[in-house]
Amino acid sequence: MENLISLVNKIQRACTALGDHGEASALPTLWDSLPAIAVVGGQSSGKSSVLESIVGKDFLPRGSGIVTRRPLVLQLHKSDEGSREYAEFLHLQRKRFTDFSAVRKEIQDETDRETGQMKQISSVPIHLSIYSPNVVNLTLVDLPGLTKVAVEGQPDTIVQDIENMVRSYIEKPNCIILAISPANQDLATSDAIKISREVDPAGERTIGVLTKIDLMDKGTDAVDILEGKSYRLKFPWIGVVNRSQADINKNVDMIAARRREREYFASTPEYKHLAQRMGSEYLAKVLSKHLETVIKSRIPGIQSLINKTVAELETELSRLGKPIAADAGGKLYTIMEICRLFDQNYREHLDGVRSGGDKVYNVFDNQLPAALQRLQFDKQLSMENIRKLITEADGYQPHLIAPEQGYRRLIESTLVTIRGPAEASVDAIHSILKDLVHKAMNETPELKQYPALRTEVGNAAMESLERMREQSKRATLQLVDMECCYLTVDFFRKLPQEADKGGNPSQSIFDRYNEAYLRRIGTTVLSYVNAVCAGLRHSIPKSIVYCQVREAKRSLLDFYYTELGKLEQNRLSALLNEDPAIMERRSALAKRLELYRSAQAEIDTVAWAK
Repeated sequence: MENLISLVNKIQRACTALGDHGEASALPTLWDSLPAIAVVGGQSSGKSSVLESIVGKDFLPRGSGIVTRRPLVLQLHKSDEGSREYAEFLHLQRKRFTDFSAVRKEIQDETDRETGQMKQISSVPIHLSIYSPNVVNLTLVDLPGLTKVAVEGQPDTIVQDIENMVRSYIEKPNCIILAISPANQDLATSDAIKISREVDPAGERTIGVLTKIDLMDKGTDAVDILEGKSYRLKFPWIGVVNRSQADINKNVDMIAARRREREYFASTPEYKHLAQRMGSEYLAKVLSKHLETVIKSRIPGIQSLINKTVAELETELSRLGKPIAADAGGKLYTIMEICRLFDQNYREHLDGVRSGGDKVYNVFDNQLPAALQRLQFDKQLSMENIRKLITEADGYQPHLIAPEQGYRRLIESTLVTIRGPAEASVDAIHSILKDLVHKAMNETPELKQYPALRTEVGNAAMESLERMREQSKRATLQLVDMECCYLTVDFFRKLPQEADKGGNPSQSIFDRYNEAYLRRIGTTVLSYVNAVCAGLRHSIPKSIVYCQVREAKRSLLDFYYTELGKLEQNRLSALLNEDPAIMERRSALAKRLELYRSAQAEIDTVAWAK
């Protein structure tokens, strides 16, 4: 039994240290799945005295009004016989308290640090562990006493605030409710019984404790309550007799108080027959045994939650990436691996494994043809411009058969306009390749881990794409320039034959510059330019793919890899200087994963031993 409850105590402490108790979370946590005992009662119901009797030490603050203003998570650890008793606070790790009056003062001081000294309350718990050979393994949560009226200095909402805080603990199905009620008051008015009945109407997880039995009016007793006749619970009521205020003032120790408690029940005629199941010592044993039973019944659910959470934590840690290597070689390898993953994602976009590469084809199949079609040759091939270029090309001596120089000038001035759509296609592909860099970077989680490396890789990729664009632009515009500087002879050799077939050649001899003759020249030039456009529509994409798309797939980061090998270790370290928030997140997840794996192994051992 001790081993099982100690294991739960250990897991609860670890959960608390990692902030994994999830009071404000809607998701179930390991803390929520672990059974615990919440101590509930009205103000001055004797809650503190019951807890001190279970522990056997004076360690809780006392006074009038609301004394417990923050939840106190109290974990009792049974130590070896003869070992020294001590206490530890989670917020003061590695500091041991052997003077329990100092424990009381620290509880008060820590409460004031969180709530101030104006009797405000806070849901932030204080975590206290007590190690003693005189206790049983147990976890108790001492909650602020329920009240009906706000006192001076407290907000009007404090009555509801305390009730809400108490409910947040006791409404959990794994919570065992220790309902403290004073015997010298009507049980029907008990705050503890009232709120317990609301969350546990069948009384299946409520243990009733009756205090101040020795302070009842003469001629009255609590036998009906203790025998379950007045208000029945699943578990029998337990009566306790705490120290009186006079005993406390006289510093009567707990050993003597427990002895007097046993004597009271054994010697009082009304309670003699119940004496064996009365008293704080019996209460502690019942709570420990019941807690063990509940823990055992919850083991399958706890195992399921732990296994699910371990898988989720492993996935999250994998997404965040591994910690940074210490040596230069390890750092360089890490950077190269991240770059390789980015490069692979980028290629997958272009190859169609991921989306985005189809936009390249759209430029060639739609945008480029549309741009070529939109070219307006009216200015170059107007009658006025044709006459001007033909006469200028003839010079002082008119052409004899065909105005060859005029044709050339007309064709060159028209073809040069194709440079615009060609250059625009290069820029459009460049823009697509840049967008794919951003996509690939966002799809490479490791780059998110290291902002400096992300920036550097992004800049290197953009510089490479810029070099490829310049090379592609030169090559693509050269295709247009080639068409300008060398015309296809076969196309023009057909012209005299067509002229002969067409009718009156004398007209072109004696009136070279009439409108019909110039119109025929314009038509011929336009036919030739359209033929060139048809060819460039296919050759421009080939040039762009060769110079930009193919090179981006093959060598996007090649230049960066060369420079990377020259970097010193401090520069490599700077590149792997990841976001502090991610480092903190990974560290927290790693600790939590270690906790859950440890809990997984230990609970599995307990489950197999059942």
